[in-house]
Amino acid sequence: MTITRINEFVAAAGQADALHTFLSQVIEVVSKAPGALACQLLRQHDDPNRLVIIEQWQSIAAHQAAAKLIPADEIAKVMPLLAQPPKGSYYQA
Repeated sequence: MTITRINEFVAAAGQADALHTFLSQVIEVVSKAPGALACQLLRQHDDPNRLVIIEQWQSIAAHQAAAKLIPADEIAKVMPLLAQPPKGSYYQA
């Protein structure tokens, strides 16, 4: 069964482009991880400070393993770019 992960991000004032760049780099890493099927970064049409990453995985475990590929110091770098903590949930058809 395919699992979809939807991650929501809100950029801090003036940080939307920097957040987009950072998330693009993250996608390059996780999209090559075992079990990754698809990964897409989108900006909200009416509010470019709002971004989502939509990921498809073979399993939740595969996604969680891929998340560990991102070093903690890299994750720390994104925090100042965010207006609020990111949100994410798993979905299935």
